[in-house]
Amino acid sequence: MRRLYTLLLTLATPLVLAYFGLRGFRDSRYWKRWGERLGWNRIPAGPFDTLVHAASLGEVNAALPLVKALLADNPEGRMLVTTFTPTGSQRVRELLGDTVSHCYLPLDLPWAVRRLLDRSRPRRVVIVETEIWPNLYAQVQGRGIPMIMANARLSRRSVPGYQRFSRLIAPALRGVDRILAQGSKDARRFVECGADPERVERAGNLKFDIELSPALLETGELLRAGWGVNRPVLVAGSTHEDDERVVLAAFRQVLEHHSQALLVLAPRHPERFARAAQDVAAAGLTLRRRSEGRFPGDAQCLVLDTLGELLAYYAAADVAFVGGTIAEIGGHNLLEPAALGKPLLFGPHTANVKETATRLLESGAAHRVLTVDDMRSELLRLFEHPVTRDRMGQAGLKLVHRGRGALAKTMTALDQVGRAPSA
Repeated sequence: MRRLYTLLLTLATPLVLAYFGLRGFRDSRYWKRWGERLGWNRIPAGPFDTLVHAASLGEVNAALPLVKALLADNPEGRMLVTTFTPTGSQRVRELLGDTVSHCYLPLDLPWAVRRLLDRSRPRRVVIVETEIWPNLYAQVQGRGIPMIMANARLSRRSVPGYQRFSRLIAPALRGVDRILAQGSKDARRFVECGADPERVERAGNLKFDIELSPALLETGELLRAGWGVNRPVLVAGSTHEDDERVVLAAFRQVLEHHSQALLVLAPRHPERFARAAQDVAAAGLTLRRRSEGRFPGDAQCLVLDTLGELLAYYAAADVAFVGGTIAEIGGHNLLEPAALGKPLLFGPHTANVKETATRLLESGAAHRVLTVDDMRSELLRLFEHPVTRDRMGQAGLKLVHRGRGALAKTMTALDQVGRAPSA
């Protein structure tokens, strides 16, 4: 089955590269570093102690506590972090700089994957969340390299597709030394897709182990001082077009009651920055772009058209809305604003973060909004009742603190499957 998969992927490679070329018209970074997509890279020669693969922005953010713990555990060790998207790549550089080596993970072609592994010679491999690449897994397993899946999740909708190709997916999963699932349902789904039950366990969500620097909180305070401490502020993070449609419509109505309110809008993908600004203007809101300065003045909306700053803006918010939840994406990181003590709003589509969303709702740290009217009502209520905001924020903080522990379990699993020797 894997031979047929490889043949079809080989035939499709020109189409994949053409897709990158088309994406480049919206994000020019897709036109760069094409050699890495085929396994040619400029990373230093191995061996590396650990190869961590975190496909995109969300996975990089989730992997950060683990990467930092691994670096602290073996300061002389060398680490390679791979991503698949330019956004993820930029985030690695922003968060980790030259403390790690970095390149794109190549397309799942045997010779491309072989070239990366020959160059890097990792002593162990960590896959963050859900990246099941049959040829990559086969190459790693064939070399006897210990491999775990950390922060692993699998949505209910994904299971039938993986089961349909069980002859391809099941052997890949059976060869993983440990699968550390976010929740019990995720663990069960991996088993349903062919993983060895003895190698699957519920470990929790690495995002609960988020560590916030004092500098981040200080930046949030500086932002509020510049905006006006009494100015009501909604930060809508990681938004998509459908999210923005509801947020903008609701915020226009909020302005009728709170004329000085500020919306900070942070689109998920950089290629949408310009379009989001156009939509803000079309909605009748005055706007300023973050790239023009961090203080919006009298503008009603600040479009965050930069990367790596969303947490600081969450820290300056009165209320946070997390995108990908009105859009049928499945939700993005709900724990970042919760860890900052902010009351949370999100929409109905939370399949990617279902367990976290449920726990936030049950604890009273968040509210689900389904319509423009819901959003307007919740914003007015929260803007006008600081005691309610504080109560929700404290509930989120307590939930985050109670949820910690996935990092320790992941480090233990790496010990058990074979710790890399010190350099």
